[in-house]
Amino acid sequence: MRAMPVGRFLLCLHSHMPYVLAHGKSPHGTDWINESAAECYLPLLNALSRLESEGIRPRWTVNVTPILAEQLADPSFRDGFEEYCQAKIDAALFDQRQFEREGELWMQGLAATWQRVYTAALVQFKHQWGRNLVEAFAYFQDQGLIEIVTSCATHGYLPLLGTDESCSAQVRLGVETHRRLFGCSPRGIWLPECAYRPAYAWKSPVGEGEAPWPRKGVEEILAENGIEYFFVDSHMIRGGEPLGTYAAKFPQLAELFARSKKFFNPPPEARSEYEHYALPNGIACLARDPQTTVKVWSGDTGYPGDEHYLEFHKQLYPGRLRYWRISREKRDLGKKAPYDPFGAFERIADHARDFVDTLKATLGNYRGAADREGTLVAMYDTELFGHWWWEGPEFLVEVARALHHEPDIECVSGSDLLDQEPPRATITLPEGSWGEGGYHYIWLNDQTVWTWEKLYPAERRLRRLVGEITEGRAAEVLRQAARELLLAEGSDWQFLISTVAARDYAEVRFQDHIDRFERLADLAESVNAGAVLTGEEDTFIRECEEKDAPFASLDLSLWARQGEPARTGAKPK
Repeated sequence: MRAMPVGRFLLCLHSHMPYVLAHGKSPHGTDWINESAAECYLPLLNALSRLESEGIRPRWTVNVTPILAEQLADPSFRDGFEEYCQAKIDAALFDQRQFEREGELWMQGLAATWQRVYTAALVQFKHQWGRNLVEAFAYFQDQGLIEIVTSCATHGYLPLLGTDESCSAQVRLGVETHRRLFGCSPRGIWLPECAYRPAYAWKSPVGEGEAPWPRKGVEEILAENGIEYFFVDSHMIRGGEPLGTYAAKFPQLAELFARSKKFFNPPPEARSEYEHYALPNGIACLARDPQTTVKVWSGDTGYPGDEHYLEFHKQLYPGRLRYWRISREKRDLGKKAPYDPFGAFERIADHARDFVDTLKATLGNYRGAADREGTLVAMYDTELFGHWWWEGPEFLVEVARALHHEPDIECVSGSDLLDQEPPRATITLPEGSWGEGGYHYIWLNDQTVWTWEKLYPAERRLRRLVGEITEGRAAEVLRQAARELLLAEGSDWQFLISTVAARDYAEVRFQDHIDRFERLADLAESVNAGAVLTGEEDTFIRECEEKDAPFASLDLSLWARQGEPARTGAKPK
């Protein structure tokens, strides 16, 4: 009989990719999803397969965002991924010949290792998983190894979207897509950027003459769609103000933050991220643990920064394969030593053991202080494991093995936790996110304000048009317009602009979706009024439908007016 644990461990992996299939020639396009599939999703599936063969059910909670799932299920991804793997195999063969000519036998061996890595990925993709990674993840959920949760359809940043209809459409479409692709209704959701907003008289943070009006809280929309729980950052569960709020740098954020504070009373009781709580409408919230976050996230002080692990930033062109380790000189790419996979993998077990010891100590301390079992929730981007941290998937395997033989810790998914122990207390949450500063600054700032100035009128226009156009060719055109708006709403574009990671690409992608939305909306209105499309207009519509093609059965009723005042400023629209 298993001994009473000191607490529970919940690992949540957030898997997401903006829609990139239509931009295959861009270095920031399909390479992103192909890299993630080869370096993260396939290794994660391989880890689960190995654990299953050992009789281990790690009960990881895995989020696959709807827009990512749509892409992984798309035939164009499947064909493109095979081509990508073959190109990497060819690059490894080219590097082997080059290293052999230079007498670099160790590097030649590393190139041969890359050849085997991508050959194995290709074989697994085609023959083990039948070219369908969505079904592969669904298999492990059916076998009880993981629980898959959903997210908003295109990762829209809910607190800043301009209408309740847009928020509801993001959540409802996310739930429907999850049900269609994974064969069951999701119980949990990953809120994009862990961003939450309570109900209050919200005022648009951009534009002149804007008046406040009542908005639904995020938890209300979740409840309407059958969601039972979501995740937040630790500063929100404690009820404190966001850390390092950037409101002073951006006046609109300062006013938004001040307005939301009026509707939130700081808790008189002490709260802990090791407890899960219910909101007043019954939706449960689970908070990220700060202790384990740094150990896995940080490239400076965490495990991924170990000098023996593979260096991410130094690549050999033209194949962009990596042959060097992080080394002691972390900042100087010119001083990187050759990668030693044997030395690297010897470090993984030690780091896994340290991680488990940290779990035990943290949960033990909480049990001693609270006199009850707590739950430590570790939340990470799936793309950290394998892409940014090459050895990461093997780390997850070692952690799962260690926990399987650890009587003091019980591994649970989000639903396991709620089934075992419903929330013991009801709380309210402040507005915030897990982004830098704990609030909205990464997504709304001087560099991104123009995106919201374009999104808000587009969202209001779509809400109006779905009430006017319900059938026929006009509705088909409006459906593609709605698809373009969904893609424009993805939080990725503001994030990439703010972090300068791929700013030009993000600005072009966002503007392209907005431009297409506006033209398609114009055409839908014209057709609805009796106009006949020209050949050029028909060609444009077909090109949009081919280029931006997720959510094939999009239902315009997702944006049906929900009863709040039609508005902006003093003039309803």
